[in-house]
Parts: sequence; C-alpha cells; structure tokens
Amino acid sequence: MDTVALLLWLCQVPSPTGSEARIANELSAFLQERAPYLRLRRHANSIVVDLVSGRAAPTIALVGHTDVVPTAHDGPARVEDDKLYGAGASDMKSGLALMLSLVLRPETKLPNLTLIFYAGEEGPFDENELAIVVEQEPALRKLDFALVLEPTDNQLQLGCGGTIHARFRFEGKSAHSARPWQGENAIYKSHGVLGRLIAAEPEPRVVEGLTWMKSMSCTMASGGRAPNVICDEFELNVNARFAPDQSREDIERELIALAQGECSVELVDCSMPAVPRRNHPYIRLLEELGELVVAPKFGWTDVARFSALGIPAANFGPGTLSQAHQRNEWTSVSALNHGEKLLRHWLRVLSEIGTEH
Repeated sequence: MDTVALLLWLCQVPSPTGSEARIANELSAFLQERAPYLRLRRHANSIVVDLVSGRAAPTIALVGHTDVVPTAHDGPARVEDDKLYGAGASDMKSGLALMLSLVLRPETKLPNLTLIFYAGEEGPFDENELAIVVEQEPALRKLDFALVLEPTDNQLQLGCGGTIHARFRFEGKSAHSARPWQGENAIYKSHGVLGRLIAAEPEPRVVEGLTWMKSMSCTMASGGRAPNVICDEFELNVNARFAPDQSREDIERELIALAQGECSVELVDCSMPAVPRRNHPYIRLLEELGELVVAPKFGWTDVARFSALGIPAANFGPGTLSQAHQRNEWTSVSALNHGEKLLRHWLRVLSEIGTEH
C-alpha cells in the first residue's frame, strides 16, 4: 500500500473521540500482519511500537492521535483529483499514514524511532491517553525529540498556545414571564461580561520571534427553565487562549477581572502552552532541509505535554490545516506525498549525526 492508500484505509475506520477501540484493534492487526517482528505495546486504546532501537543515534518519537472530531460527510472516504475526503483526513490521519508508511517501506537508515498512536486527544485534557502512554512507558521520558504530526500544511509550527475554559455563572430569581418585575433575569446580568468580551481586541505577544494572539471568547451559553419563566441561572463558557510566555495564574487573574464580581468563575479545563524551542538543532535541521515556513502553533497540541517533561518537540504534518474539523473534510494528496518526502529526508539525516546535539 502506498501512503495515499494507507490514508484512505485509515479514513474508512471510524474513530470518533471516545470510541477508538476499533481503530486500535485494526491498527494492531495491521502492524502484526505486516511487521510481525515489531513488538507492540497497547495501553487502553493507544499503541506504541519501536521501529528502530539501540543505535548510536538520536531517540525520536513520531506521534499521532487516532481520534477525530465527529463531522458530517456527504459521501464515503474517497479520492477526487488532488483531494482525499474522509473523517480525519486532515486532522490527523494524514500524519498516521506517514507513520505507517515507515513500517511498510522502512528507510535503510533511521534514528532510534518510536511510533505512538494514541486516543483521546480531541476530548478533555484529563481523558487524553498520551498521559497513560507516557506513564507506562518510562523510556519515552528520555526521548531526544518528539515530532507531533498534527496538520500544519507542511509548515513547521512551533510551540503551542495554552487554553483555559471557565464557567461564568450568573444568579437571578425566577418568576412568571407575565410578571417579570417579580424576578431577576440572570441572562440580563451577563451583559457586562459579554460587553467586555465584545470590546476586547486580540493581543499579539511575541515569543522567540513568533507572534501568538491572546484572546478570550464566549463559546457556549446555557440557562432557563421554561419559555414562560424568567431565567434564574445562566452560564457562559469563556475560552481563554494565551501565549507560551504566560502562566495559568496570569490568565486566572484576567478571567476574574473580566467578571468584575458580577458572577462566580469556575475553571473547568486547562491545557498549558509550550515554548517554541526555535533554535533546537533538530528543529533547525528540519527547517533547513525542507526550506520550511516556520510559524507559531496557535491551538493546543501535545507538544505541550512533551515540553512539560523537558522533551523538545514540534508540530509538522501534511494535513490541510483549514480542513480540520470541517464538513466534508479533505486533505491534499500532493501535500501528503511531499510531507512524506520531507519527513524521510529529515530522519535519514538524523540517523547519521549521532547524539552529540
């Protein structure tokens, strides 16, 4: 199977977040059938396999999540001209296809290489199975480098932004809507916070020459008991996105300041950012070999999890970034093939440089 056929096969296996058992089973069977000499380790619905180990070369992990965000599709997974359509085609089964291509058509020279196929990335931080994998695979905490194959349009996207979700809860008093003066409308009490969010402009922050945009957005709202009852409880979900030079405590203070005492604030999810590590030799090597565009990663990725362990990491993948989580998601076939060429070239050169870096 070539890489396009691998991606088509992966897109035909359903794997919405929370239901990754089937793709884990099929990946295990695929690897055991085509590379029975490899030792697979399975942790929940995640799989780890060493493609090469024991060489006097860097220890590198290629990392990809198997789950996809549920989206609508008007047809089956297919190829039409330069577009391969399918759930996860961009985010991020294109990256998984590159990993599998190295199993089917291994390079003659590779660094010490570990492939990590993990579940739960698109869901809550606490349900991300990469945490389980790293906990149960102590050797992974000694990696020299991790390349996360998220969709980047074959750009080298460094670091990642942080994200915090906060629940803003407004309290009122219920009443019949025929006599609204007898109650206090909790929805109306949110106008101050909403006004401040509308007025706030994204703030650029430069880290290692790359510009992130700090922002806060209301992404969900809920409340009300019935169509004819004045709302006595109303909630907003506020999502704060922040740059690698900011801390959780910084953003917590800003969220509390946004509320101005008009409501309670509860943090419900936090994923910390990662610094770019722009001058790391393996990052510079990939940039120079591929003459790649270098950009900041605005969204959160598991580069941050590796960064927290002291492991340098970067985002690079052939997936079409604009198609992530979209209806009728697709990715470019030519970009997939070019990304594979760049990845193989980088790995070949790494295999020859030793571990002096």
